[in-house]
Amino acid sequence: MATPEQQSLPTVRVEEHPGGAELSVAAVTTTHSGLARTFPRPVPDPGRRFEEDLAEGVVRSARRDGVRRRLLAAADVIAAATAFLLAVPLLGHDSLGIGAAVAVAMVIPICKVAGLYDRDELLLNKTTLDEAPAIFRVASLYTLFAFLAGGAAVEGTLGRDQAVFLWLALFVSMVGLRAVARRTAPLLVDGERCLIIGGADTARRLASQIDRCVGAKAEVIGRLGRVGERDDGVVPLLGEFGALRQVLCDHRIDRAVIAPGAEDGDRRQLETIRIVKSHGVRISVAPNLLEAVGAAYEFDAIEGSILLGLRRHGLSRSSAFLKRCFDLAAAALLALLLAPLLAMIAVAIKLDSRGPVIFRQRRVGLGDQVFEIFKFRTMIDGAEAQRAALAHRNEASGGLFKIEDDPRVTRVGRFLRRTSLDELAQLGNVLRGEMSLVGPRPLVVDEDSLIEGTERHRLLLPPGVTGLWQILGSARIPLDEMVKIDYLYGANWSLWLDLKILLRTVPFAVARRGL
Repeated sequence: MATPEQQSLPTVRVEEHPGGAELSVAAVTTTHSGLARTFPRPVPDPGRRFEEDLAEGVVRSARRDGVRRRLLAAADVIAAATAFLLAVPLLGHDSLGIGAAVAVAMVIPICKVAGLYDRDELLLNKTTLDEAPAIFRVASLYTLFAFLAGGAAVEGTLGRDQAVFLWLALFVSMVGLRAVARRTAPLLVDGERCLIIGGADTARRLASQIDRCVGAKAEVIGRLGRVGERDDGVVPLLGEFGALRQVLCDHRIDRAVIAPGAEDGDRRQLETIRIVKSHGVRISVAPNLLEAVGAAYEFDAIEGSILLGLRRHGLSRSSAFLKRCFDLAAAALLALLLAPLLAMIAVAIKLDSRGPVIFRQRRVGLGDQVFEIFKFRTMIDGAEAQRAALAHRNEASGGLFKIEDDPRVTRVGRFLRRTSLDELAQLGNVLRGEMSLVGPRPLVVDEDSLIEGTERHRLLLPPGVTGLWQILGSARIPLDEMVKIDYLYGANWSLWLDLKILLRTVPFAVARRGL
């Protein structure tokens, strides 16, 4: 007679598939006190086992991440060696000791502690500029250690001037060589195969942005939609949410981009993330606007509860003063350095067509104040009078006006627009205090009248010569999307953000993507 413990043990009934290829658990029968209950379990689909799929996905990701880490580590070591060679033998009269090799290698653990080798696996767009503050801290800490080590790495004394040069050389070298390493990595590894989990409209937008992104070597394979959704023919519909596991395996997905809708609850989102993670697939989440405030919050611990303190929209007096000082200094320096180029542009405009060199247009700026924006003239004189006749050719949406092959544009003007050189005249607006180097896009009066309510908070910041709207898509961004971008800029403002946008504007203009 069976004991109570034996009576409660489950018995497993195993069935074989008709093809005889594999065994699977068909049902679990539990017995207790003479009663028997059978709980059927679904038989998994034929094909590779989950463990095999997981192992293959993990191996692909590990190989890709390993190549990137090794390239970045090599770049850091070369940067440290270069900095020591420049700072010690060349700048001073000392020589490197035996400990210099150890000192050079120490850059790797310092970077590891700073998280500089783990960041790339989380991101699709693997950029070096965004990690510059972390590199700055690494260079500072590394230089401090080298200075304190003294004779352990240098046969002599590492002087103050040498230490400052070591810090500067290490920072510049790490930024440059890490950028080279990230450009090299895509040549050695396969691109990421991406699955978008979300609606058709969101999938189209994300797929287009991923395709255009220079720093992301990725391919959108398709999307996973909700029950009853149809394939729009742009981003292939691979199935519904219930087929998530099968789609991840069948299409060898490396990264899932989750774009939850308003109808998706927290439980559904967490279940999606759990399933994706269980397959060893990377995850990126497209947040809604409130979640996208980024660095614009601080954690606030209140007796065991965590609150998020959101920054106000706009600038404090001290921040506005700091931004204005930066604008004045940078605009004056740029105007001085670019004076010969500005003169050449003015002469070319005069020789190409009749009319003034500078085009002036009324725009709405800080605090709802109307000002005249300066641009180098790129159209024939009197072009504004022809705008109504060309309204049917407008390519922009949401109240904006833009024509790619505008017949009013002159020969010199076409070149100036392609290279964004016509915008350089706005340095005058910056010096006059009407604009900032970076800020929301200044709109003409008619376009500005379309923005109502709280969306007009964008005017709490001075308009910019460039901004997030410029590097994320230029003038063809719909008006409602541009307002959201302006909100994100205002909520996340920092001097470092302005500097990043300025640095990214240069390659954007050089690549002639400004039209």
